[in-house]
Amino acid sequence: MSDELIEKKEVQAQIMPTIVDASHHKATKEEIINILKQVIPGTQIRSALNGIVQAKKGALIIIDKTGLDNIMDGGFKVNCKLTPQRLVELSKMDGAIVLSDDLKRITHANVTIYPDTKISTNETGTRHKTAERTAKMLGTFVICLSERKNEINLYYKNIKYPLKETHEIVSKAMQMLHLLEKQRELFDEYLLQLNLHEIYDDLSLEQSCKVIQKGAAIEKLLESHEKTLLELGNEGFALKQRIRELIKGVSKEMNLVVKDYTKLNANKSRKLLEALNYEETLNAENILIALAQRETERISSIKGWRILEKTSLTEREIGELTNKLGSLKSVLSAHESDLVHTIGEEKMKIFTKEIEKIKNQ
Repeated sequence: MSDELIEKKEVQAQIMPTIVDASHHKATKEEIINILKQVIPGTQIRSALNGIVQAKKGALIIIDKTGLDNIMDGGFKVNCKLTPQRLVELSKMDGAIVLSDDLKRITHANVTIYPDTKISTNETGTRHKTAERTAKMLGTFVICLSERKNEINLYYKNIKYPLKETHEIVSKAMQMLHLLEKQRELFDEYLLQLNLHEIYDDLSLEQSCKVIQKGAAIEKLLESHEKTLLELGNEGFALKQRIRELIKGVSKEMNLVVKDYTKLNANKSRKLLEALNYEETLNAENILIALAQRETERISSIKGWRILEKTSLTEREIGELTNKLGSLKSVLSAHESDLVHTIGEEKMKIFTKEIEKIKNQ
């Protein structure tokens, strides 16, 4: 080892303690999502990563962050625009590649990185150890490509996220789509049954719970696959369009059912439901708890926000009607004069026709 390199390491050893060790900071969901957005299919960096994998090369790519200069040694400045071709060529060298924080420029290549070896790591390979320690030490974003396994791993703060190949992501997304289609079919079926119960004043807490249960399950299913859909990038446009169609109106209908059947504030019940995981939503008891209801409870009346929202009445008009008449049953059976007094004659005629249409459906 040269005297110059020994001196460099001694200086680094003195500086390192002053660098903020970010290993105790946990990455937030939003941060992980933002990182994935930067490497989705269709981006320059993802094309480069795929090119490196296809060339059967390994690479350590570090996104520049304050303090990185203090643990870098050797290599050379590049300072050029990032293109997939340039990044693939530079990956043929053994050292790390440094990109600007906006991932638009290559700033350095073939550099050696010396993160603090006291930082714990679960990795075994030298390149992966360096990647994990650097991500933890500086709180930066590091990409490590395995030459032997042809894998791409992202490191950020305390997390390691393996990037899947596009065909794997599509396969997983398709499985989710089929499950989502079945769940939406049941959700719509339960809604139709709830319509009948409410229109003909045969209120059913059990049926309302089924709707909420299925709606919550759909939301949780989508939430659990958020990263998968994000990783699709431009590759899954049609699939993502279909998913958007499937979830359309689910949250709105579910919120209105909660509003009609909860004994709590609707927002509070909604938060309790959001706190449940997918498996917990499948237990009807958890739904009842979120509504502050009991299984044996008999529902005598509801305001009927969900049914009345299907008409042309405004939220203010629905509120005035339900406050004046007390319940959905009273609104639906109200004399025309009562309706005219609250919403006017013209609106009353439209409303009456709309309710008849809902009944016929």
